[in-house]
Amino acid sequence: MQHILIADDNQDITDILSTYSRMEGFEPVIASDGEEAIKMFTQYNPEVVLLDVMMPKEDGYEVCRKIRSKSNVPVILITARGEDFDKIMGLDIGADDYIVKPFSPREVMARVRAVMRRMTKASKEASSENVISVGNLDINLDEYTLHIGGTKISLTKKEIETMWTLASNPNKVFTRDNLLDSLWGFDYFGDSRTVDSHIKRLRAKLDVEEHPSWTIKTIWGVGYKFEVVEK
Repeated sequence: MQHILIADDNQDITDILSTYSRMEGFEPVIASDGEEAIKMFTQYNPEVVLLDVMMPKEDGYEVCRKIRSKSNVPVILITARGEDFDKIMGLDIGADDYIVKPFSPREVMARVRAVMRRMTKASKEASSENVISVGNLDINLDEYTLHIGGTKISLTKKEIETMWTLASNPNKVFTRDNLLDSLWGFDYFGDSRTVDSHIKRLRAKLDVEEHPSWTIKTIWGVGYKFEVVEK
């Protein structure tokens, strides 16, 4: 039986999401606060996590960080706060998607299906070609690690996936919409500012180490590409 962890302190929400989860073939596991969510995650090892941001004891952001430190399980944040900063923060700490209340439970289940499809696709791709090496850059998608010149760079799951997408296609220009579709799915209701902020934070982390043979280049008015520098 596949478990889905639903963490929210609103019982009406957990009840309706439990009902729809069972219709999708999941066995729901319920947590009403952050500490219980971590306990249930460890006990049941769910296939996907629906995580409210504003919870007692530990908020959803902190729970997401703890989950992501030991697992790549899909995490979808659910919250009443819909500002760009909140969305970007959630995605940067490793969430796979972000849904704003009020929501349709059918939409939530559609997001669950989409994120699990992307996870399955990434796993298949990783099993066939799980390492990319370009110059002093090494990316391992099985281990979700990135090294520059042998130094491990601490990146979020989404940042690793961004680098994998770009470095897998050297010198190919990705529009902002391309990256939204590839990394967050066609049903992610974000905008180009999410991509720009994400790339800015990623560059800041990468630039702590020199990488003269490659760079993430901005193509003004279009998007970004992983550029291999010819010598």
